[in-house]
Amino acid sequence: MAGVTSIDVKESLDDLAERLRQAKLPTDKERLQVLYWLKQENAPSISAIAQAVGKHRNTLQTWLSLYRNGGVAAMLEIKKSSGGVRVIPQWAETALAKRLQEPEHGCKSYGQVQQWLAKKLGVEAEYHAVYQMTRYRLKSKLKVARPQNRKQDTEQRAAFKQTLNSTWSC
Repeated sequence: MAGVTSIDVKESLDDLAERLRQAKLPTDKERLQVLYWLKQENAPSISAIAQAVGKHRNTLQTWLSLYRNGGVAAMLEIKKSSGGVRVIPQWAETALAKRLQEPEHGCKSYGQVQQWLAKKLGVEAEYHAVYQMTRYRLKSKLKVARPQNRKQDTEQRAAFKQTLNSTWSC
C-alpha cells in the first residue's frame, strides 16, 4: 500500500519528546521530529511529514534507513567531509610564511612564489593554488611599488608631495 511506512520506532513517545527538548542542533530536531510523528497512533504518511519538515521524501527515507540500521545514534550522526588533499603541504606553507616575513627575501609576485616553491622545495603547484594559499591562508599581499621613470625630476616630485600634503589637510 502506497504511503504506508514500514518502520518500527523502538523508542517511546516520552523518550522521543525528551530527546527533542534536549536536542541542540536543528538537524537533530528535524530527524527526531520525524520519529516522533511516526511513533504516534495515527502516523501521517512520509510525504506529509516531508512536506511539514520541508525536506524531500527521499531525504526522510535516507534518515529512516539510517535509523533501521543503527538506531537513533546512527540517524543523528552527521558525517563531515574530510575535504580535498592540499597540493602544497603544511611544511612548505610554513617555509613560505617564514620566507615572506623576511623583508630582504620577499617575493614580488605570485609567479615568483610558485617558482620558489618548485626550485627550493620541490613542490609543484598551480598558480591559483599558490595565490589562494599566499593571499588567504598566509594573509600576505605581494605588492610592489610601481617603477619610477628615470627621467623624472626628483625635486619637482618632492615639491608636489609637499603641496599635496598641505592641500589635503584642509
